[in-house]
Amino acid sequence: MDSLRRSVALSGILKTMRPKQWVKNLFVLAPVVFAKNLFQEQVLLRAMVAFAGFSMLAGAIYTINDLVDVDDDRNHPTKRFRPIASGEVPEGVAKATAVVLVVTSLAATAWLDLRVAAAALVYLLKDLAYSLKPFRFKQVAYLDVVLIAAGFVLRVVAGCYAVSTPSHPVSPSLYLLGSTAFLALFQGFGKRYHELRVNASKARDSLKSYTLGSLKMTLWGTALATVVTYLAWTLDPPPQLAFARDYLWMTTVFVLLAIARFVKLLDSESGESPTDAMLRDVPFVLTLVAWTALVLTLIYRLRPT
Repeated sequence: MDSLRRSVALSGILKTMRPKQWVKNLFVLAPVVFAKNLFQEQVLLRAMVAFAGFSMLAGAIYTINDLVDVDDDRNHPTKRFRPIASGEVPEGVAKATAVVLVVTSLAATAWLDLRVAAAALVYLLKDLAYSLKPFRFKQVAYLDVVLIAAGFVLRVVAGCYAVSTPSHPVSPSLYLLGSTAFLALFQGFGKRYHELRVNASKARDSLKSYTLGSLKMTLWGTALATVVTYLAWTLDPPPQLAFARDYLWMTTVFVLLAIARFVKLLDSESGESPTDAMLRDVPFVLTLVAWTALVLTLIYRLRPT
């Protein structure tokens, strides 16, 4: 019986950590690809440690959020089934889990580089300010999306410093950071647009300060900024990719297609988040695979002349 309880608790802890959301931490691995050292085992190992560190940190943040919202969740028609709210995971166990995850994450990222740990710490503090009192920035329109986008930028920064070595230093590219920021803003505002359009009750507090008109303008503005910044990066890549300058711009086509497909998903009447739906949308996934294949081919198959 005790082993069964432990098994249930471990399953509940894993659910609370939201592992399906860890896909967002793949942004930590982007610098490995663009630094042209994807197949260097030591560098790849360091990148995976950074990915694991941010995944543990994300799990800790989700756990903390569920602890803070436990009373509200217990009165919610669907959230009351969450592991902490339902009692599947005792609150004491959840608190201990969050502490262990935070400490382990910061220790792992510090082992890589103190700059990686600093990025992870800022990421943690940002998310705590996003969700917890007295700040609760998730209730502030536009600032809520900006903070989410900042999280993606911090992931890329951490990834750069994680794979940087004395013989092969990697510093965050302004183009890469800009593309990441605008893309994250585009997706974030797209999600708010979809929520406002299909959810008449405006369940999210920050939605009360948004309008469909302003969101649509912001959405297209960030989409344009994403494409322009990415195209600028392909035309002026970092020195290690200079040999592919004449070809990298072609990958912009897939960025345009992905953005167009995401906008199409926003028109869905489903209450599902478009950022979740896109990962199961075949045209979007195929576009992402095609972009990845072309980028890898250009970076790793072309030879400098």
